[in-house]
Amino acid sequence: MVAPNGARKTKEDHPNLPITISEIVREAANCFNKGANAIHAHVRDKKGDHCLDVGLYRELLSELDIKIPELPVQITTEAVGKFSPEEQFEVVKLVQPEAASVALKEMMPNIKYPRLAQNFYNFAIENNIQIQHILYSVEDLKLFKKAIELNVIPKKNLQVLYVLGRYDKNFQSKKEDLDLFLEEHKNIISEIDWGICAFGRAETDCLIKSNLHGGKVRVGFENNFYNQDGTLASSNAERVAEVSKLINA
Repeated sequence: MVAPNGARKTKEDHPNLPITISEIVREAANCFNKGANAIHAHVRDKKGDHCLDVGLYRELLSELDIKIPELPVQITTEAVGKFSPEEQFEVVKLVQPEAASVALKEMMPNIKYPRLAQNFYNFAIENNIQIQHILYSVEDLKLFKKAIELNVIPKKNLQVLYVLGRYDKNFQSKKEDLDLFLEEHKNIISEIDWGICAFGRAETDCLIKSNLHGGKVRVGFENNFYNQDGTLASSNAERVAEVSKLINA
């Protein structure tokens, strides 16, 4: 999966970061041609800020379906500190995408009051929307396990993404960050689709390790601009090409 832009970075960070819908679609096509199997999509408003705009998501999904119908699309509900769980639920309800990512601790900030989260996850199951649960720490993974045990999250179509390096002060991951997730992963049910993304320059090495352990990988400018050898990548497609080549070698 390619994550081409994310919620926070701008063209000041990299001139080829895709911001507009036309830029995202063009980059998605290039990434698909280099081996991407799916796209994790953010949309930006006219100021270039992250948003959960239903109209923009519908426009992006329509354009991607026209230009690259073979490419599955996952929308994000990332809160970035300004969207509530209710607003995150609403965008999924109105867009009804084939897939959406949701940070578990954003949708369920307090496990003692899980009603909204329970309604959200049941809605997704009923409407055949694949939810990927974003887990930033082993504590999040333990919360995920607890939510399953409490039937807040249905035991069906379970998919998680482990995020490496999110809590490092410099947003830099290392391969060893995966070990704690893998150890705790043994304590949850086996029928689970999992993968990782990794912040910073060790992204490629982390993704290779995930692949070797049976995990899927998410690559792109949302998390890192650099190739394995430390050179600055010119595009998301270059990052996809490198990772695809290495994990398929």
